[in-house]
Amino acid sequence: MDDLFAMQECNLMCLPENYQMKYYLYHILSWPQLLYVAEDYNGRIVGYVLAKMEEEANECHGHITSLAVLRTHRKLGLATKLMTAAQSAMEHVFGAEYVSLHVRKSNRAAFNLYTETLKYKIHDVEAKYYADGEDAYDMRKMLKAKPIAHHHHHGHGCCGGAGGGADSAHAGAHAGAAAGAVVQGAKP
Repeated sequence: MDDLFAMQECNLMCLPENYQMKYYLYHILSWPQLLYVAEDYNGRIVGYVLAKMEEEANECHGHITSLAVLRTHRKLGLATKLMTAAQSAMEHVFGAEYVSLHVRKSNRAAFNLYTETLKYKIHDVEAKYYADGEDAYDMRKMLKAKPIAHHHHHGHGCCGGAGGGADSAHAGAHAGAAAGAVVQGAKP
């Protein structure tokens, strides 16, 4: 629970889109493999990625709900490490075909991260997507294509996940990052 409160605090400090605690709980209970945090040397959460799986018709894809890194820890590669960890889990645990996200048209720093570093492409523009009326880019990144004849069925459709459970979150990326931060699975 401490990680979830720290994620919520990071969200409040970084982004205009904020979520109630029940939304974080919903994500960690439904997709524990897709929540990652970046911590400094003192164990303080300085960034997070909140992600989920979505099923639409015959395609299974992941969606980045929220990504934030404290201003004091930006430009260190943490956002890239968080995103890479979530994307990898979407592909390898859930068999996602692609990852989607929304970003404010005015958020040039995030847009550059997604397009230049992470290789997302604009799929569409959603008018007045945000509560304040700003438009969003609907962006997508294709993951490794699945063989056409191969279908994933894990009990809950294509996005049911293999394995799963709360312990899967702890198997997340423990890659060291600059300025004394590590990226790891969030703890409930």
